[in-house]
Amino acid sequence: MLAEIITIGDEILIGQIVDTNSAWMAARLNNVGIRIKQISSVSDNKEHILKALAEAAQRADIIFITGGLGPTKDDITKKTIAEYFNVGMIENTEALNNVLRIFERYKRPLLEINRLQAQVPENCEVIINNNGTAPGMWFNEGGKVYVSMPGVPFEMMYMMEEQVIPKIKSLFKLPVIIHKTILTVGEGESFLAERIADIEDALPDYIKLAYLPKPGQVRLRLSGYGEDEVFLTNKLNEFASKITERVKNVVIAEEDIPIEKAILNFMTENGLTLSVAESCTGGYISHLITQHAGSSIVFYGGAISYSYELKESVLGVKHETLWQYGAVSEQTVTEMVEGALLNFKSDYAIAVTGVAGPGGGLPDKPVGTVWIAVASAQKKLVKKFTFGNRRQQNIERSATMALAMLNTLLKDVEK
Repeated sequence: MLAEIITIGDEILIGQIVDTNSAWMAARLNNVGIRIKQISSVSDNKEHILKALAEAAQRADIIFITGGLGPTKDDITKKTIAEYFNVGMIENTEALNNVLRIFERYKRPLLEINRLQAQVPENCEVIINNNGTAPGMWFNEGGKVYVSMPGVPFEMMYMMEEQVIPKIKSLFKLPVIIHKTILTVGEGESFLAERIADIEDALPDYIKLAYLPKPGQVRLRLSGYGEDEVFLTNKLNEFASKITERVKNVVIAEEDIPIEKAILNFMTENGLTLSVAESCTGGYISHLITQHAGSSIVFYGGAISYSYELKESVLGVKHETLWQYGAVSEQTVTEMVEGALLNFKSDYAIAVTGVAGPGGGLPDKPVGTVWIAVASAQKKLVKKFTFGNRRQQNIERSATMALAMLNTLLKDVEK
């Protein structure tokens, strides 16, 4: 079954908000065996919406629509859909009762404009919105299914999870789609592709391999399509094992999780703790770690030490080291990581110092020069990197490589 997602709203097209609805929906639909043919965003314009619906019906079996269901005049989705199907509008009793319940719950007066939320095209099956006043709508017309939902993300998400997806699964026999992801760090996609070219060439037609790069890392995603879940799972695991064995020196996880989460999981399982001493990354490594629930079991904290003074007073970097070698140096990053271990009492520590840019570079230390150190009481790794001249990419690459180096150090725990 092929699907198309249409998001409606001028605010998306002018960049005022980011369309997170489509990404979330695509992931959930893919999990139940529905393949997304296309994702489109259109303005709050009747002609644009009508054209998008007509074109989607030529490509997809089921069309998902979000946005434009509010009570104000700029919310025109319902009336436009009614025009698309050449039907009138009616007041739906169930939808009206839902609106009345919500306004009673919050002790607010019901305005006529709010009552209009219960007006729907007469050919739709109403999907009650348990988290808002705008009902969802299900249409089955001309051999196609159309599902219109609110654009408010949490309202749409609950509606999809609790009502729409269960209804689709009950009505249609869906194929099996299975993904297997291998997370690698420190090697570019072209080098990876060359190393596993023979394995990729041997993949059967029902398994596809995708390379998904980010700064400093590449996810290798194997996707299997078919009817037999057990057979597909076994085949995916077979090829995933071959790839993992071939590039095991750069593999950090064999599941679709971020690098920091893989490290957190391992350190939690082994009762290990971590602290940081960040300079040019400005707390970005700490952010990556602490965005995950349960990170406090592993992560003690650390210092964001931009200035010489803080490097000395908080981390114990020697005054002479800073003035002789500079903040961006092997000597300084080594003393930073040693200071983090000593002062923060963690099992492992990360230290990063560099020139993130776009300014601040010197002939011997151009923009993109970064020193990273990771250490435990028994072992230490210190390495210099030369990235580009884009600040955000330098910060992201520094964080990724710091975590990759920590992962290398942690591999000794497994032995």
